[in-house]
Amino acid sequence: MSDCLEPIEPKIERVIHMATRLIEALEADITALERGKPAEMRSTQPDIQTLTAVYGRETAGLTPDAAAKAPAPLRASLFAVTKAFADVLTRHARIVTRVRNASEGMIRSIAEEVERRNAPTRTYARNPTVATRAPGAMLFNSVI
Repeated sequence: MSDCLEPIEPKIERVIHMATRLIEALEADITALERGKPAEMRSTQPDIQTLTAVYGRETAGLTPDAAAKAPAPLRASLFAVTKAFADVLTRHARIVTRVRNASEGMIRSIAEEVERRNAPTRTYARNPTVATRAPGAMLFNSVI
């Protein structure tokens, strides 16, 4: 109920500030992934996770009618940062998907090669026997 009584300008300024920090974190993630260092991603840090949750709550309470009451420069700034956030979020999702697909492809290839090498070999004797080997990779057998 206190949200209804709060002036809209401070809320919009908070949203702009949070979006700017999230944009910086996502751009750092993109840079880390492009360098091949996913351990350096900032979006997995607890403070960024908390900021994301707070941003979601703040923007949920920000309606178009409420934003229309804000001064024009502040509204323009909100629209600009929202567009920038959406753009960087799209780029981030694209690169995370690429990295995930590449990683899964490498793991699948390794599992298939392990399975191929551990496949039973048939002998050329009159009564063929099969040499048994250890079971295949857990990942290949869909255990993981």
